[in-house]
Amino acid sequence: MNIFLETLKVLFLTIYLNLESFVLWFIPSRKKNVAGEIVLITGAGSGIGRLMALEFARLGATLVLWDINEEGNKETCRLAKKNGAVRVHAYLCDCSKRQEVYKVADQVKKEVGDVSILINNAGIVTGKKFIDSPDALVEKTMQVNCMAHFWTYKAFLPAMMASNHGHLVSIASSAGLIGVNGLADYCASKFAAVGFAESVGLEMLALGKTGIKTTIVCPYFINTGMFDGCSTKWPRLLPILEAEYASKKIVDAILKDQVYLVMPRSLYIMFALKNIMSTKLGVVLGNYFGAFHFMDHFKGRQKKE
Repeated sequence: MNIFLETLKVLFLTIYLNLESFVLWFIPSRKKNVAGEIVLITGAGSGIGRLMALEFARLGATLVLWDINEEGNKETCRLAKKNGAVRVHAYLCDCSKRQEVYKVADQVKKEVGDVSILINNAGIVTGKKFIDSPDALVEKTMQVNCMAHFWTYKAFLPAMMASNHGHLVSIASSAGLIGVNGLADYCASKFAAVGFAESVGLEMLALGKTGIKTTIVCPYFINTGMFDGCSTKWPRLLPILEAEYASKKIVDAILKDQVYLVMPRSLYIMFALKNIMSTKLGVVLGNYFGAFHFMDHFKGRQKKE
């Protein structure tokens, strides 16, 4: 195709796809049926992981629950069955350890089958200034929040590719799209998670594996206890999200094959502005919106005695 015709084609598709996106803001997208799909959720023992498990239980999916907290995972399993799940399988797994991920993944394949919806949700936060963060915690943050995604993809993506059917979900963070004072290691891990998910998603498209979908979730702080003590200067513009609301929005995005989910919607505007405004103005607005002080009173999830 010559360059003129190719340019015309791109211009036409640009107009058409922008109109399509505009229309879809007002017309609800069709949701897919996940009954019988094998859904694996890491970090399923509490918070968003547990709530997503309950949502998928109501939708008739087969659940595979991974967590390092065995008691929490058992409770999620019990609640999922109470919410209608027929098949629920709970596994103890430390996602920061590559060989353990591979070992438990092999167990899942033998005992349950090939995972068709993989949700990388497990995450940790140090909550310290970079210079005060112990090396071991920095490494752990990268291992759980990012490297674990590499190993779960390696374990379950080949079967998805063979059948050209599957869904890869990355529960990242708005801190994976913009730096945050006091979250250097966390931001680094989430930036990596977003970039990795985007890149593998593009690899699937380039290989013609259009049946394998990708969803990348970038929420603001969620009220699960993980970011206890964090504050927001403008709660109407940047609210701390309720866990039930966030989990429903995430599952809804998966059902609609939505590629990006950013919460709250005000962040779409802020991230767009970040890419066009000067650095100095970005600092001024960041300070105005309280971005320099989100973590000032961070406590995090308190461990039970």
